[in-house]
Amino acid sequence: MADNNSSTENTLRNMSGRSQTYHDQKDIQNILQLREVLKTMPRFARSYFRAIEPTTSTRTRLSYAYDVRTFFRFLQEENPIFQKTDIVEWPIELLDRLEATDIEEYQEFLKVYDIDKKMTGVSREVSRVTNGEKGLKRKMSAIRSFFAYYYKRQMITRNPTVLVDMPKLHEKAIVRLDDDETAALLDYIEHGGDKLTGQKKMYYEKTRLRDLAIVTLLLGTGIRVSECVGLDVQDVDFRNNGIRVVRKGGSEMIVYFGDEVEKALIDYLEVRDGITPVAGHENALFYSTQRKRMGVQAVENMVKKYAREVTTQKKITPHKLRSTYGTALYRNTGDIYLVADVLGHKDVNTTRRHYAAMDDDRRRSAARAVRLRED
Repeated sequence: MADNNSSTENTLRNMSGRSQTYHDQKDIQNILQLREVLKTMPRFARSYFRAIEPTTSTRTRLSYAYDVRTFFRFLQEENPIFQKTDIVEWPIELLDRLEATDIEEYQEFLKVYDIDKKMTGVSREVSRVTNGEKGLKRKMSAIRSFFAYYYKRQMITRNPTVLVDMPKLHEKAIVRLDDDETAALLDYIEHGGDKLTGQKKMYYEKTRLRDLAIVTLLLGTGIRVSECVGLDVQDVDFRNNGIRVVRKGGSEMIVYFGDEVEKALIDYLEVRDGITPVAGHENALFYSTQRKRMGVQAVENMVKKYAREVTTQKKITPHKLRSTYGTALYRNTGDIYLVADVLGHKDVNTTRRHYAAMDDDRRRSAARAVRLRED
């Protein structure tokens, strides 16, 4: 295991020499989890994950490890060539025995499959996994990258993954809140407890300003939910009305906010000052009712809870609040490069595909532009 450890020791040493942030802690968790996953894979797989370490985040490497392990489990269960030997003992030469049809069968398998709790860490005996277009493409990309590494280094003589077409992604309409829905959502969070009683009302009052601050921040800056829960109180700069966020991939950026976000944050911070956090969570900006840093799932559940009271036609998540911000920013500025920069998109074409398409208002005007009969 020493060969895998060496690729991350510098990262761990750098973290140990200073106060650990939320992102440091997540990186350490991911590194340790990756080591555990690699113990269940062929030994030759470690060189691949060591090689991609300088150019990938710990989260990406862990996701790839899960995906590659699923591929190995599929081979062991479905391919007679691989059934006789424990996965850990597989020599790399076995990969040369795979054909394009094996990769195609794996792609079909990925659409629906069952995994046991040893693979997921969940309490259920069996967990069913389904993958849509995006999930299929990510998992197939992981396998393609894995094979490409060994083929490029002449450790295998063939790369059957390049003979298999990647899943095609179909464009989907962006789900976002209209202006009146945005206002209704914020109004409900601020005043929706008037109709509640008992324990529900007590919980609402306890979390109202926190929830309003989170939703206002998401709607007013377009940051990702993972970036939101990773914020420390020191990341908020009211002098310049900016927050320091750690983007995907680990880069840092200052995202600026307006007066509405400022007010919501100040109101919440007055409540936060009266909370005694659990040890290790002192720096977190947003606390759960257990006085710990809020997690991604908690914010997702909170947003869905409030959104259901505003619209039943749209499935609103924190990411949809991000889409709402991006759409509003593009409509008001017409600057696709500004939208890409603020949202942290590395490729402006990603932004262009999502926000430069015709919006609903223009579609409605198209309906009025054509007359079927003269008056």
